[in-house]
Amino acid sequence: MNGLTHSLDELSELARLLTTGEAPRALVVVCPPATLLAAVAAQGASSGIIAGGQDCHQESHGAHTGDISASMLADAGAQYVIVGHSERRSNHGETNEVVRAKAEAAIGSGLKPIICVGETEAQRDAAEAESVVSAQLAASIPDAAEQHEVVVAYEPVWAIGTGRTPTLDEIEEMHNAIRARLVDRFGLSKGESIRILYGGSLKPQNAREILGVGNVNGGLVGGASLLAKDFYTIISAV
Repeated sequence: MNGLTHSLDELSELARLLTTGEAPRALVVVCPPATLLAAVAAQGASSGIIAGGQDCHQESHGAHTGDISASMLADAGAQYVIVGHSERRSNHGETNEVVRAKAEAAIGSGLKPIICVGETEAQRDAAEAESVVSAQLAASIPDAAEQHEVVVAYEPVWAIGTGRTPTLDEIEEMHNAIRARLVDRFGLSKGESIRILYGGSLKPQNAREILGVGNVNGGLVGGASLLAKDFYTIISAV
């Protein structure tokens, strides 16, 4: 929940950086508040920036005051949408079943869902991290993922905004486990093709080493995306 109209100045600066220097070999998706979505979609197009939504409702329309449907996001220019972010799961009580329904709605509206999974500090301390994430994957990813593009984002909840970061070995261990679960469910070809993003205190200072870890195919960037220069540094690390 960051960004007013003047925040588009940072988007303009990011676009300038992306188009004046050597183009990074990265797919850049910006998921702004819904109030800025159409502007980001229009403004980012010339520099290759793709727009996405931060959340969607699982229903296509109806009496859901304050919510936004996947088709509305697509109508505003989005191509992606984040579903099941840890803050939605904790602050709004979203279950795996709700996340799955939202992902299905996204696919039905032509959007690519970025499906978030991750464990809390208590779950990691209890040695339950892998089992928790595996259960979230199984229940949150719809069967439609077999025919449509989806993205998985791993968020160690205890690392978001805390300055704490898992070790590279811990990141690789979890991403390898996620890859194995995807291959088990969808087969080698599809399971290997699904991007797995890392999200948890990813910042300019650690982006290059984290993005170099096996089975880390990109980042889900939070606070470090608010400043164009910082975000560009992370993008360039790809």
